[in-house]
Amino acid sequence: MSDLRMGAIESQFADIIWNNEPISSADLAKQSAERLNWKKTTSYTVLKRLCDKGIFQNKKGIVTSILSREDFYSMQSEKFVEEAFHGSLPAFLAAFTARKSLTPEEVAELRRLVEEYKEEN
Repeated sequence: MSDLRMGAIESQFADIIWNNEPISSADLAKQSAERLNWKKTTSYTVLKRLCDKGIFQNKKGIVTSILSREDFYSMQSEKFVEEAFHGSLPAFLAAFTARKSLTPEEVAELRRLVEEYKEEN
């Protein structure tokens, strides 16, 4: 699971799996053809790549996730903060809020998350 990155099209493909799992590889190829205009071979190639990354598995033609959507995006976010901000969440938030204002609801949610974290630790 060294490279957890996915491009926009791979993410759409992954969403088909996450929204329909367990899904047969044949049905996945069919849905990919309908939604992404992919050939069957493209679906199988991308599926193999995502399986090699440790995100999904294809056992006996049935595709399921190894990582949930939430776990995948959580790990991807952690990696981004680590690489771009040396692991500093405050530095990430400072950069984020320098260009985008937080709504009062977002501020309240962040406060709630921090309080929850304090209570658990």
